[in-house]
Amino acid sequence: MTYQSSIAQTNTLIRSHNGTWDGISAESVARMRLQNRFQTGLDIARYTAAIMRKDMAAYDADPAHYTQSLGCWHGFIGQQKMISIKKHFGSTERRYLYLSGWMIAALRSEFGPLPDQSMHEKTSVPALIAELYTFLRQADARELGMMFRDIDAARASGNAIEEQRLLNAVENHQTHVVPIIADIDAGFGNAEATYLLAKKMIEAGACALQIENQVSDEKQCGHQDGKVTVPHEDFLAKVRACRYAFLELGVDDGIIVTRTDSLGAGLTKQIAVSKEPGDLGDRYNGFLDCEEIDPSTARNGDVILNRDGKLLRPKRLPSNLFQFRAGSGEDRCVLDCITSLQHGADLLWIETEKPHIEQIAGMVDRIRAVIPNAKLVYNNSPSFNWTLNFRQQVYDAWATEGRDLSAYDWAKLMSVDYDGTALADEADERIRTFQRDAAARAGIFHHLITLPTYHTAALSTDNLAREYFGEAGMLGYVKGVQRKEIREGIACVKHQNMSGSDIGDDHKEYFAGEAALKAGGAHNTMNQFAA
Repeated sequence: MTYQSSIAQTNTLIRSHNGTWDGISAESVARMRLQNRFQTGLDIARYTAAIMRKDMAAYDADPAHYTQSLGCWHGFIGQQKMISIKKHFGSTERRYLYLSGWMIAALRSEFGPLPDQSMHEKTSVPALIAELYTFLRQADARELGMMFRDIDAARASGNAIEEQRLLNAVENHQTHVVPIIADIDAGFGNAEATYLLAKKMIEAGACALQIENQVSDEKQCGHQDGKVTVPHEDFLAKVRACRYAFLELGVDDGIIVTRTDSLGAGLTKQIAVSKEPGDLGDRYNGFLDCEEIDPSTARNGDVILNRDGKLLRPKRLPSNLFQFRAGSGEDRCVLDCITSLQHGADLLWIETEKPHIEQIAGMVDRIRAVIPNAKLVYNNSPSFNWTLNFRQQVYDAWATEGRDLSAYDWAKLMSVDYDGTALADEADERIRTFQRDAAARAGIFHHLITLPTYHTAALSTDNLAREYFGEAGMLGYVKGVQRKEIREGIACVKHQNMSGSDIGDDHKEYFAGEAALKAGGAHNTMNQFAA
């Protein structure tokens, strides 16, 4: 419904009440409706799922159309990110939000900071999704509210051309509400637990769920040691649980991102069930590190596998976990990915130990030989030392080319002494184009940084603390923060407006007319930022 048709429809409704609703302004109702376009989280999930599907099709047609997101641990952070994107680029197209389980564990648990091991309250995950969308919807309300005020000012001055321009802008307003790819970890339990949590996440607005193939009770951060995977059938039951949740709630095109941690996971807790040679369970067990035994040498409590007439004893650790063969990680990743796509997944996530395009592409090439349109979500992780990794990649490439490397020490390339050198400059250029190049070569549809706002919050706080509590005193805040906010047009410099004060004043006027006691008068110090 357009702004004008909404006004007309509401006018008809008001008149039907025989004068008892005459204190209601049809235009005010239309404005409030536009400012609250999404009534429920399911409205958001359906809307954003369609966006992601459209973007996935656009990427299939041209990999230059990859998408991006940043992880946000608070609604305000997500809101400011999307406001900034609209300010700098004029559009939110192909820009999403990422919800990181790591940041929920570290920042949003009632237990306090926790490692990324699924120990935080599972309810905190849908709660953060709802919070993010509350702040994004408020960003819509704020932006539209300022446009409505400008419309009123144009009318008051008799500027019909400006009024019409603003009305057109309202009709074509682009929402701050964008897709969230939300981390459901390993499902927080069995398949039923996964289904119940998935429903809560979708109801909060999530259109894309990312689930990993680690065991729930031994889950580790993707960039730490000690990761333990589960057999495919166990994982696929949770993938199906997510799909059932989407379908039950009417989000028929919801997106499931299946993450494999097999590259860095050398352990499994279970021997897979196998009914015949070559089935999925047999292939999973085929990666186990085993030794052939004579039946007479079997020990009490041994687990024995029969393969091709041979009796094999998998290597079992004191932790009661079983060990995979060294060097089998890439093969297991490829099998994980193909299997997931063949059983309902939409996108893949391969957790790697370094950002190396050819390493990723080597696995994707093998996957695409079976499923040509396979696409990845990739973690541009802060756990990688990007500077050191790319300087070493350039060093290795130059060594292959036979170039003189006598001025460089491979093990010390992180040193500031190398800043500004030809090697460092080439490494920085490879970092700059990494997302574009990986999208083209390695099938990466979506690039995200999991924990960026965790790090930016720490860095900016450190800078402010150093200055404010040091010699700079108050100038540390004014010069380092407020002056930059003013000159760079940061929305929250008018923090009262950002928190909804002007929206509240508008509502007071709708409800009480001239009797409204408003906060935004001549004596509001926020007016100092108008210049």
